This record gives sequence, structure tokens and C-alpha cells, in this order.
Amino acid sequence: MSEAETPRVGPGIRRRRRALELTLAEVARRAGLSTPFLSQIENGRSRPSMGSLQRIADALDTTAVQLLSTAEAPRPVDVVRGSSASVRETGAGGEGGGRMRPLVRGHQRLHALEFTGDHDWGREFRHRNDEILYVADGSAEVEADGSFYRLERGDTLYCAGGLVHRWRPIEPGTRVLVVGIGDHVQVTDEQSG
Repeated sequence: MSEAETPRVGPGIRRRRRALELTLAEVARRAGLSTPFLSQIENGRSRPSMGSLQRIADALDTTAVQLLSTAEAPRPVDVVRGSSASVRETGAGGEGGGRMRPLVRGHQRLHALEFTGDHDWGREFRHRNDEILYVADGSAEVEADGSFYRLERGDTLYCAGGLVHRWRPIEPGTRVLVVGIGDHVQVTDEQSG
């Protein structure tokens, strides 16, 4: 995805930072970025790499998916073509050859992402709401709530909200779809009586 195609996430980052009553310098320090660079992102003069966006999300106690979702308005119907661009996924050290492609655009009640190539095994996730991982091609290893699972093509792993989990592909050509309820959605359990 070229810089011209990358969603403008700056306003969403600024809204989140202000809602948490954090200074620009504090978020930059937490994310390991320079204050001027973060200012340029917030003002739309620069766009972060996926690795930088993930670090900003961590500093703001949210996810890169949530920050990306704020870049576009919700659409009641939307088609994301298979040829749509993906972004390079980078690890904590800036390395990584994986790609991530949003399958749902805008600030929706669910998120759906397609991952191909490498994925940072060292990055753990804990989402507010439920999520599934579906292996469309290849195989993946998942650690969820302290247990390890090997998923093959066609397998799905359900992960309840609040559980720590991480995953990685274990063979070339692996393609994983991640679908979950957005962290901004308040889910309530209704029991029929």
C-alpha cells in the first residue's frame, strides 16, 4: 500500500490521545517515536508504518485495527476486492515480511483482517471482545490463555474477549483471517429466563 493509499489515522490518534488526557510528548515517548514525527502524523503531514502504528496503539492502550477503523466513516454496505492493497506488518524491531489487509473498512462493529507471510510471535493480544482466527491456507500455531494449538487449513479458533493470545504461521503460504467484535463495542450478555 503506497503512502497515498494509506488511511489517514492522525485525527483518530489525536482524539484517542486527548480522551486519555495524554500529551503528545508522553505518547511519543511511550511509542518510541519522536514528538515531531507523532505531531506530523496527527496533523496528516505524515503516515506511520504498520510497526509505528502498532507502537502508537500500544501507547494509547488500543489496537492498530481500532486506529485504522477511525480513518473512515462506517458504510452500511461495502465491498473490499481481493485485489485491494495490503500493508506491510512489522515486528517490534522493524523487521517482518508479513502483510495485513483489512477486509472491513471504516468504524464498524466488527473487524476482519487477512494476514499473509510472517507474523510477530512476540506480540501478544488481549481484546475487549471475542475474536476468531480462521486458517484459510497453510497452518498456524496459536497460544491462547496459556495453551498451544496447531491449526490446519479450514480450522477455526475462538478466543473469548479478555484472553491473552498470540499466533504465527508455521509454514510458507499460510493465510489467516482474524474476525472480531470491535473493542469500541460494549457487549452485554443477555440470558433468557
